[in-house]
Amino acid sequence: MTSTLMSPEGPIEINARRTESIDAPHILKLVSPSTEQLFGKVNVVHLIEKSVLAVTITSTQTDELLAHAAFFDYPNAQDVKQSGWEQWMKSYYPSDNINALNTLFMHYFVSKPDYAMGCAKEIIRTLFNAVPDIHFCFLSVPIGFYPDPALSDIFSPLDKNEDTDAPQQSTLFACYRHDNCAVLHVRPAKIEDNDDLTPIFNRQSEVLTATYGDFFIAELIDAQDDGHYPICAEVDGVAVGLMSICSEVNVELLNEAFELTPFHGLRQPHPDDVLDPPKIVTPAPAPAPKASTKTQLHVVTRAPSNHESEPGDSAGKEADVVPSPQATPPIGSPTQSRGSSHLDLEIRTKLSDAHMDGSATSLIEGFESDVEQETISTPGVSPAPVEHISQPFQFLTTFKPCRPVFHPRYHGEAKAFCIQLFCIDERFEMRSCDFLNRAFELFPDKDYCVITIPHTVPEFPLLQNFVRVSPRYPSTLHQELYVFSKAGLMKSVVVRAAASSDYEVVGKLIHTVDHHENILKDLTLYNEARRDPDGTPVHAYVAEIDGQVVGIAIIRQEEDIEYIRSHYNIEDFIYFNHHRRDEHCHLHHFAMNPIFQHYSKHFIKEILRLDHKSCMYYPVYPPYVDEEVISRHSLVTVLDSLVPVKARRQIIYPIVQLKGNAPSQRITKNQDNYALYHINRKLTLEPKATVNARIVVVGASDVGLSLLETLAFCPHLKFNNLTMVSPHGLPGELPSNQTRDEFLSSSLCYNQDELNSISLRSWVNVISDKMIHINRKTKHIKVSGGAFVPFDHLILCTGSQYQVMEPCQTDVVPVLNDPLELHHERCVAPTPWNAVTVTDIYDADRIIQFINQRFISEKGNAIVYGASIDAYTCVQSLLDLGVEASRIHLVRPPNPYEPSCFNNPHVEQAVKHSLSRSGVHLHDDAVLSQWSLQDVGNSSEITSVTFCTDARPFTVDCSVLFSFYCKDIDTDAFKAINDSCLVYDGRLVVNTDFSTNDPSIFAAGPLTKFARKYHTDEWSHSNFNSKQVGQQLAFSLLKYYDPTMDFDSDPETDMLKLIPMYDQATMVHAKLPGNFNYLHIEKPKLQTSIQNQMAQQDYGRELITGSWKVTSGPQYFRLHLNQYQKVETVTCISRCDIDTTNLMCLFGVHERYLNNLMSRFDEGLITDFYSYFREPWCLAVFHDRFTDFMMEIRDILQQKQSNEEMSLEEKVRDLVEEDLVLKKEQLDNLKKEFDDLSYKRSCETRLLSFLSYNYYHLPMYIKPGMV
Repeated sequence: MTSTLMSPEGPIEINARRTESIDAPHILKLVSPSTEQLFGKVNVVHLIEKSVLAVTITSTQTDELLAHAAFFDYPNAQDVKQSGWEQWMKSYYPSDNINALNTLFMHYFVSKPDYAMGCAKEIIRTLFNAVPDIHFCFLSVPIGFYPDPALSDIFSPLDKNEDTDAPQQSTLFACYRHDNCAVLHVRPAKIEDNDDLTPIFNRQSEVLTATYGDFFIAELIDAQDDGHYPICAEVDGVAVGLMSICSEVNVELLNEAFELTPFHGLRQPHPDDVLDPPKIVTPAPAPAPKASTKTQLHVVTRAPSNHESEPGDSAGKEADVVPSPQATPPIGSPTQSRGSSHLDLEIRTKLSDAHMDGSATSLIEGFESDVEQETISTPGVSPAPVEHISQPFQFLTTFKPCRPVFHPRYHGEAKAFCIQLFCIDERFEMRSCDFLNRAFELFPDKDYCVITIPHTVPEFPLLQNFVRVSPRYPSTLHQELYVFSKAGLMKSVVVRAAASSDYEVVGKLIHTVDHHENILKDLTLYNEARRDPDGTPVHAYVAEIDGQVVGIAIIRQEEDIEYIRSHYNIEDFIYFNHHRRDEHCHLHHFAMNPIFQHYSKHFIKEILRLDHKSCMYYPVYPPYVDEEVISRHSLVTVLDSLVPVKARRQIIYPIVQLKGNAPSQRITKNQDNYALYHINRKLTLEPKATVNARIVVVGASDVGLSLLETLAFCPHLKFNNLTMVSPHGLPGELPSNQTRDEFLSSSLCYNQDELNSISLRSWVNVISDKMIHINRKTKHIKVSGGAFVPFDHLILCTGSQYQVMEPCQTDVVPVLNDPLELHHERCVAPTPWNAVTVTDIYDADRIIQFINQRFISEKGNAIVYGASIDAYTCVQSLLDLGVEASRIHLVRPPNPYEPSCFNNPHVEQAVKHSLSRSGVHLHDDAVLSQWSLQDVGNSSEITSVTFCTDARPFTVDCSVLFSFYCKDIDTDAFKAINDSCLVYDGRLVVNTDFSTNDPSIFAAGPLTKFARKYHTDEWSHSNFNSKQVGQQLAFSLLKYYDPTMDFDSDPETDMLKLIPMYDQATMVHAKLPGNFNYLHIEKPKLQTSIQNQMAQQDYGRELITGSWKVTSGPQYFRLHLNQYQKVETVTCISRCDIDTTNLMCLFGVHERYLNNLMSRFDEGLITDFYSYFREPWCLAVFHDRFTDFMMEIRDILQQKQSNEEMSLEEKVRDLVEEDLVLKKEQLDNLKKEFDDLSYKRSCETRLLSFLSYNYYHLPMYIKPGMV
């Protein structure tokens, strides 16, 4: 917020912003003796950490800090408890209108003397503008002192109650909103207001003026009648805002498109309302596995029609894009269950929309396990069902029919009016809520005010008091709906400790909340004992409005704070050392009536104040965790107000070697992984910027997951409409299983624990289906279920998948001396049921069921066709499952142009030797030529396969054919892209900012290639780390939505047509034949053979220890150091477990950080890299913050000792530019300067600081003072 301040030097531009902890040193410079007399001696960082709002004034020209103030929600008087200040205030001062919602207290103020008066006024104005509910600000002054003139000009002594003694230690001074901010007078609009209002409208949009003329406002005002009222806000006789309200609301349309159940469909209750689903008698279900999904599973179906059509092009024809009531199947109709219609869509709505489920007193509808699997063990049954031709082995899993979606029907009178037009001067926009009282006075018979806005319009201050209503998928209505209840006008919000008398009322409030019986159980425990049987304190609080309980929250003391600090980046949000252990609490239950959802953060703020807490945590467990673990929590309705906390990469400790120097068991203990959400006192008054744009991501690839993670973890943004479209939904929904997880190789971008820790299902709506069509004109995609999914930005991240290839039909008798060539094309005809591809763990799960239930008991062969790493992992998985090696045939097609998948002769020899010893049949340079089919029902089955080689053909009997030959774009995705006229040149063509030829459509990953104008056909996203590519894609999108970030493009890069080069390593981890664990980490590069790489002059050198041939000695470990002695490649193959997450940290690290690795290796001191990197000294290198430490060391070397001298880094650069190889004399001079000019001392100090601050992770290092 920028404004002008008068100073002795003249007017200056100042900026008001929230205070950050790094401002503390500058704030301390402003402290004067009078500051300490008024506020006492304070720890400024501690003050910033604990305040609910801290404001800093800076100069826009010099960025100099001019003033600072900190505000709390309780007085800083020593004789007042923070949980009891309201009663204290009533005892001494008239306080009928004063409550915790509308009051804050100034605890600190400092300023430069010349700017004190203006800065104090600007801070107070900022306070009242930033928090519209605040009407009073108080200042507690010690007895015998008086505020400085800058504050006494704003604050005045508060009159005391009659016949009451004054407080003995302090006097209260008051500041009022109406004295510092203009009061809006809302009245009926007049035609004369046109001249004042037209410039306001034109500053924000000239569309209305261009469409309706210069006097459209006057005409609108003149046309008012009993159902249409324009009301105006004025300040000092000048109109500053206009709201046009109307009683005509299409309630039926809104009920079809949005989840309006919490608001009773915006209608009056009626005896004919259908509120409960019909009772349907169903057979007893099979026992379900212990699992809880914490999600609402919607299966939305639409009745089939003779002519399937797409949404109309005109945005005004809502009837074309919203199903009519007649098209909806009858309630309880069988067409609502899964698979009953050819147009059905399976959606899991995001957890953060929990507050919109159920009725006004039922916040979260109960749910069941979304997929229940029953294994069929019938070996004698024919393996070729007609209905599963396209998805082999799906017949092995039967799914419990999804619960029909029931939507209540309302017949009462409509009780809503709408806002048709609204605009207000930006100076007064934070007081937009002042219109609502007048609006409800004009419609006294209405209970709700609604407003719809386009998805791409940013949320404006008026909507902060409204509740966003979740859309009913797949709604194609191009509007967001916001609802405000008349009850929301009540400001008498009281938060208090729960009592026994609240039990029945709370029970009614939460009767449809999942695990509501556990909430009541905890409430009873609180009322009876105030603590758990193990002694953990339990606290329960209720929120009351006008005497009615509208919210319940139950918290416990956070006993696992060491684990949280060590496993999550909580210090991104707090300075941990400034929060006592007893100030951390754990949220177990939180339920709020949706009508009062906008008070949720205030409820949290009051809980923290009353319970003397500063931080709150809430976990979200994966869906497969034991019911006992999940039932300790309910799905809170405040989730969208919390911030997600990123998990930290953990060190794999050699516990045996460390003995007593290992970290505490509180840190290293194994427990169920979860996603962590957090809020603290600072965040309770910090709103998130809401983004309603519909961002649809197609494909659950690593790129797509990274994109969604980056968007969801923006702490200051809230994306309401993130949608993932993928046949199997989000990965990570299945419990960990070693055989299934090792069936395919891993890129190490995401493992099971990481997927659990980000919990994308909290923020992303998931559509389990495939994209089959893109309509760029109407901005929607069509999925195979027949539904349309609208978008504002479409992100294509489908990646590439293995394809079943047609036989080459090569002559089985090759011509003499004629080289064998491949002419494979993907299979477009109905694929034989036993020709399969495995692309993810869901496919692997089906295959494992097939192997266990049928294949092992039969006598056929399994043919694995391909030479990719996944082909080898498939062979090893088959062996692990108990398949006889003699029944496995690995057929490797010729690959004359590219290096092998390992690109390392040692690894290739190890794998080939293992295959030979195990008895697996290995066929090299063989081409799939023909297969023999037999009909089974309406499908076909492969009985034998013929392969051609340069020598002679051979035929293998086949029970199942695994195709790992090559990856390509999915057929449906290709057709959708091609038919929509997106530029496709072997791959989808993108620019360096990921954009396609459609500005609304982005793409990334192996699906794409760079445009030919960049002249880099060899490079594509597939050469880089997919997680980093996804992050950069997210940054490209954020330029449309994040107001805090500056995204000016680099003109030089644009002019030279340079592609971005990503620096994070590409990684592969796999379980190979011979039970070898394989790990390969390398710098992004073009695929060239290792022999050609090593022939280059600047290759560097390789360091190798061990051999794959030994079983008891050191295993094979290869390091490649580049010409700058940095680790560029790591290759490991070992029969023992590999410390994967540790070794990932070696990439890009200079060998000097690795304890002078090269010199030790050359001296013969290192004979086994595995044991070398398990030594205690190197654990700091594996710490997740070691990269930050290296950057800090670099910053130290860049610092200048004086303005006249060059920094040490600059001197090194100058010497290197003269001669790449430095002379011994030059090196000695540099070392001397490093020692003499305090560089060495600064580096050592920083190292000790790093070890000390992270000592809970690194207790094996000695700190100063320990010996």
